[in-house]
Amino acid sequence: MAPRISVFPKCYFDAIADGRMPLERWVREAATLGAEGVEHYDGFFRSFAPADVDPLARVLEETGQITSMICFSPDFTHPDPDERRRQVDRQKAAIDLTVRLGARHCRTLSGQQYPGLTRPEGIARTLDGIRRSLDYAERRNVVLCMENHYKDGRWRYQEFAQAEDIFLEIVEQIDSPFFGVQYDPSNALVGGYDPIGFLKKAQRRVVTMHASDRYLAPGATHEDLRNADGATGYARVLRHGEVGRGLNDYGAIFQLLAEAGFTGWISIEDGMNGLDEMRRSVEFLSAKRLEYFC
Repeated sequence: MAPRISVFPKCYFDAIADGRMPLERWVREAATLGAEGVEHYDGFFRSFAPADVDPLARVLEETGQITSMICFSPDFTHPDPDERRRQVDRQKAAIDLTVRLGARHCRTLSGQQYPGLTRPEGIARTLDGIRRSLDYAERRNVVLCMENHYKDGRWRYQEFAQAEDIFLEIVEQIDSPFFGVQYDPSNALVGGYDPIGFLKKAQRRVVTMHASDRYLAPGATHEDLRNADGATGYARVLRHGEVGRGLNDYGAIFQLLAEAGFTGWISIEDGMNGLDEMRRSVEFLSAKRLEYFC
């Protein structure tokens, strides 16, 4: 079984999350792009009550699309123990949403790199949060996929497990068929490490993937990005580009995924310059899929 391609509305993220654009409108637009699925962010929903979820489910059915994954951002490293418990409850609710929309995968993260948070503390808090959530995911037949991540758009601080070695140290301590890696090559570039070298280390654990060609603005450095901590949202030195036109070597990526027998979803994050850009990204990845998996 070859991987399937889905789309994520990076171009409409703020508008949907703020309620200025109906989620159903985006899903209807997504149906014109040639992908097989749509990825959803939990913050796109006013609530997870039927009144706020069922309309989306109906539009997905009408347009012949399926949900690839729920993109969720738990903050398991929060300094307040009560808040960390609430984050586990939030992850469980996202798992329920995943089931309601007929998907199998739900994203998980470590949390924010809070000032003063040590490496051992952050790893311990992350492992505790994921393990508590994983018990529930197993009962619901949902796979939690941890992304090598930069920063949630609604967070103040960057991802605790942004560094390759911290991320891998966490992943290697979780052994479950209901847990895997969501691979994002662009986030590896932003994190200052080699996306191909990272994939070679994690390829047997990869269950889903984000595809984009994120890059640094002209003249910007990784040091500028590291110094961008403390401001809500993405750093201004970051740019998103059309898949296949940036620094990522998608030929090498698809070769490694094929060698590992990858059959999961590849979800596109772009369209910042219009939906034609995302449509071309679908076409590019579809051609790569044909080349390496068929």
